[in-house]
Amino acid sequence: QVQLVESGGGLVQPGGSLRLSCAASGFTLDRYNIAWFRQAPGKAREGVSCISSAGDITNYADSVPGRFTISRDNAKNTVYLQMNSLKFEDTAVYYCATAPGGYCTMNYYEYSHWGQGTQVTVSS
Repeated sequence: QVQLVESGGGLVQPGGSLRLSCAASGFTLDRYNIAWFRQAPGKAREGVSCISSAGDITNYADSVPGRFTISRDNAKNTVYLQMNSLKFEDTAVYYCATAPGGYCTMNYYEYSHWGQGTQVTVSS
């Protein structure tokens, strides 16, 4: 069964950090670009970051550069999103998704397999 599973979300205070994981089962991630998206209540889905299949290209949304870092460990079949200096506005459900390899974008329509999401809540 092809599956993506996100984990690592939780409740954190402003300025805190979390590391999200996106683990694949039933297939290997090394042929795919991976992106993280997020969706807050009442807001549109937003691309946060993406990484190419080879890991040599990364892109970030304008709202997160310098605070978030995407990485991948193909040996572990897992992609990570390290989130530092979290802000209230980072509160959302975070999803990972796959797209065919090559230059990665954060256009959601290019992504096929999606995980169920992990909740990130930034609150004092």
